Amino acid sequence: MTNYYKVGKIVNTHGIRGEVRVISTTDFAEERYQVGEQVFLFRENQEVLSLTIASYRRHKNFDLLSFEGYGNINLVEPFRDGILKISEKQLSELNEHEYYYHEIIGLTVVDEDDEEIGKITEILSPGANDVWVVKRKGQKDALIPYIASVVKDIDLVEGVVHVEILEGLLDDAD
Repeated sequence: MTNYYKVGKIVNTHGIRGEVRVISTTDFAEERYQVGEQVFLFRENQEVLSLTIASYRRHKNFDLLSFEGYGNINLVEPFRDGILKISEKQLSELNEHEYYYHEIIGLTVVDEDDEEIGKITEILSPGANDVWVVKRKGQKDALIPYIASVVKDIDLVEGVVHVEILEGLLDDAD
């Protein structure tokens, strides 16, 4: 079975020529949305639809896409709220110390003393660096910045992230 990974969500149509507005969740929009690239549209209670990118451009905070064979608004209107994904074989090789979100989410976070802090449930991208949301037992979620002074080691094989907790980092979450 093929695994699929989310790259964006279609939030609306744009104009009358079949463009859709996408809020992307990929760091590689230019690569993912190149003309001729394939994406898969997932919608509730419908079969997965394979789409080929016909055009891509940035507009304000959105990625605007059109698809081969879908040249007007009436054809893409049903795509609204659909999730765009790529297949596992479309994933690019990353540089050392770079990871896909799906590799990080679910890892166990431990501190300097190998005490478990919790599991990563979500990754936020507020700006300069990603922030990992760590679900803790009986406490509020911890927010761990993905920066070298905090994240010391990521072991995908063992499923563990070693962090150094800076003073005050977890105080707000208690």
